[in-house]
Amino acid sequence: MLETWVVMPTRLPLVLRRCHGCAAERLRANGKFRVNAHHKRIDAWLLALCTACGETAKLTVLERTNVRSVRPELLDRLHANDLGLAAELLRDPLVRRRNRIALDWTGAWRLDTGGTARPEREVIDVAVRFAAGIPVRPVRLIAEGRGLPRAEVERLVTDGKVVSAVRLTGKVCADFTFMLKP
Repeated sequence: MLETWVVMPTRLPLVLRRCHGCAAERLRANGKFRVNAHHKRIDAWLLALCTACGETAKLTVLERTNVRSVRPELLDRLHANDLGLAAELLRDPLVRRRNRIALDWTGAWRLDTGGTARPEREVIDVAVRFAAGIPVRPVRLIAEGRGLPRAEVERLVTDGKVVSAVRLTGKVCADFTFMLKP
């Protein structure tokens, strides 16, 4: 029997970077952008607020870029404060590297298992799909999807009752499959 589980984001992740105002470690991006033009050059920033003091930090998206080299649909999305664009940019490794940030996905995703209960006595094949590149431990996904404690899932992995082509002990952010044996 094949099941499909989907890992879906519920909000934008927290940005791990030190606040300049109060030295807190986390910022919350709200999908707002600031765009500034200097003659033929344009700058764009994604705005993020400190979770402690509310100070605004700017995450660089475009820096002194020629206006003609920016796609018009990107400019429209920046001006419209497109939340989807903010999510795309936060997942972009170049933007993260340029701004020296990391993401905290704690509480920013949910697992949709389809809501059907399966009997405990049959082999179950599960395909896990990611709607966004959210790094999650497969053991945690299996525990949450089957309603088991993580220690129990780890025991099932060591006993060979949970089998997968991917390593189940680290974090994954790409689609994978596993088999749960009775």
